[in-house]
Amino acid sequence: LASSLPLPSERDHLRPRIDLIAFMIDIKSKYSLKNVEASLDHVDASFFLGKVCFLVTGVGRMNYCSVEMNAIWKLGEVYCSPVLFCELELEGIRATTAQRLVRMLQICAGHVPGVSALSFASLMRSSADD
Repeated sequence: LASSLPLPSERDHLRPRIDLIAFMIDIKSKYSLKNVEASLDHVDASFFLGKVCFLVTGVGRMNYCSVEMNAIWKLGEVYCSPVLFCELELEGIRATTAQRLVRMLQICAGHVPGVSALSFASLMRSSADD
């Protein structure tokens, strides 16, 4: 886990391969969105081909929303990356979200035969359009 990018270079030789980047945006914090937007400049363009997702938290409290939903949808659209919404304070939703992220990670790491990260991202986008 990192709170922002770029990652410090002093431990590069110890860092494992990065298969998936999940940017977390707290819908109640404009700073959260600005931090993600600033961090996107430090991600190699090849990661946006199925290895990045945006995880939006706090959706159960839309009346406390500080971030425009259009800004979040635009991030997903511009970076061709799926947007997942969750409420971390609810156990069932938290567990389901964790399972979805683990499945995405398995696909991005190449552990699911016949499914590539790129084809998975394409499926995620087309299902969001429905």
